[in-house]
Amino acid sequence: MADTQKLHIVLGGELEDLTNIKFRDLSKLDVVGVYPNYDDAVAAWKPKAQSTVDNAHMRYFVFNLHKLIDHEID
Repeated sequence: MADTQKLHIVLGGELEDLTNIKFRDLSKLDVVGVYPNYDDAVAAWKPKAQSTVDNAHMRYFVFNLHKLIDHEID
């Protein structure tokens, strides 16, 4: 059996406030990409996060897609 992919997605956008993750405008989300592992996702996340340091409401995140995938196939 092949190794299971540990897919991750990197995306960002402006938050409504800094107390929770609720994006101001979903149509303006910046989907950076989908990556085969956490290390590659972090490598894509880091420059995006650093490039928006002057905007306190702009945040980029790494989300674990592999935790949402049902690996049980009949």
